[in-house]
Amino acid sequence: MAVELKVPTVGESITEVQIGQWLKGEGETVKKDENLVEIETDKATVEIVAPVSGKISKVLKKSGETAEVGEVIGFVEPAEAGAKTEDVAAPAGDSSKQEDELAAKVKAQAAESIKRQDVKPPAPGRTPEPRVIEPRGAKPAEPESKLAPVKTETSGDDQTLVVSNESPRPIVRKGEASRGGVARGTVSRDGREEEVVPMTPIRKRIAQRLVEAQHNAALLTTFNEVDMSAVMALRSEHKGTFEEKYGIKLGFMSFFVKATIDALKLVPAVNAEIQDTNIVYHNYFDIGIAVGGGKGLVVPVLRDADRLSFADIELTIADLATRARKNALQLEELQGGTFTISNGGVYGSLLSTPIVNPPQSGILGLHTIQERPVAREGQVVIRPMMYLALTYDHRIVDGQGAVTFLKRIKEVMEEPMRMLVEV
Repeated sequence: MAVELKVPTVGESITEVQIGQWLKGEGETVKKDENLVEIETDKATVEIVAPVSGKISKVLKKSGETAEVGEVIGFVEPAEAGAKTEDVAAPAGDSSKQEDELAAKVKAQAAESIKRQDVKPPAPGRTPEPRVIEPRGAKPAEPESKLAPVKTETSGDDQTLVVSNESPRPIVRKGEASRGGVARGTVSRDGREEEVVPMTPIRKRIAQRLVEAQHNAALLTTFNEVDMSAVMALRSEHKGTFEEKYGIKLGFMSFFVKATIDALKLVPAVNAEIQDTNIVYHNYFDIGIAVGGGKGLVVPVLRDADRLSFADIELTIADLATRARKNALQLEELQGGTFTISNGGVYGSLLSTPIVNPPQSGILGLHTIQERPVAREGQVVIRPMMYLALTYDHRIVDGQGAVTFLKRIKEVMEEPMRMLVEV
């Protein structure tokens, strides 16, 4: 009897997921605990593993489609006792293999038809309108007048359409059928193409959170700049010994995390949040570090960052960033956080206005280090300077608090020994 592949519970508030990439297809052999398919949520990507060894007999949900938690998305036919996995046959009556072969044959014929098409270019000075032929089963559009005959070819169950119009109109190709309710395809207009790609759950969530921050908070950004000379000198002096002892390079982020915590202690409102008509002051420091993941920007959290050493911070950030690029972060690592640091400087950003991560009240933006002329004791000298930006919720943080916060970070970074003696 075939074993069901169900969408697992991936979070308390998550009831729906999007099917990502199938790592195994229908008819392919699998081993127990082998990764079969990725499922995407608005926070992370997780994988469903094979419950038994055997063959995937049926895929019910294709990549891009949505499914509810607990819903069956496919079946695995177990291998017979004592039989090799690769020798297991598909269930009786399963014609998926023949259907795949037929679909492949039709697709090949369609591809050959495309090559043979002779599409005339549009007339000079005229921008033709694209014309789309809907997939089978859809309600046909009203016919347009004065149109040349249209040839339509379909291929396979995915309802791929190739539209050949003998008039000088652009070609519209609809690739895969609806992905999560949105058609995916390319549109050729005078040789220029557009691709329609559904938003992933995590990208939808990012968009939702950013708009939420803009609508629900009174956001304001204030700036300062820091001379990085002292930190760079200290880092240069000890980086060899640090790496030899801890197996990780000494970066600038650990200095900024320490300086941020120092400033948060001085201005507690930046580490607080609004709940209804109350202000909740957090007496702990869970610092979110914005990193670029495989699916988009994510913010894993350094729990109790005030208790971490420089080496702990560097090692943890390196681990989180590596797993973020592989979409391997756990949901709990992305939840919570009392304040966020975003380092646009790694991409070369000179100045920006970051957006807070609700319900937090502040986010620190770091930027690229740039040698600039500055005045020191009546003389113009060249120093490695970095702009700092603090975006904050003005409902809870006053301008004086924001300026004091950035000024404290500037003081600590320009005299890093302050972090040791706490002055």
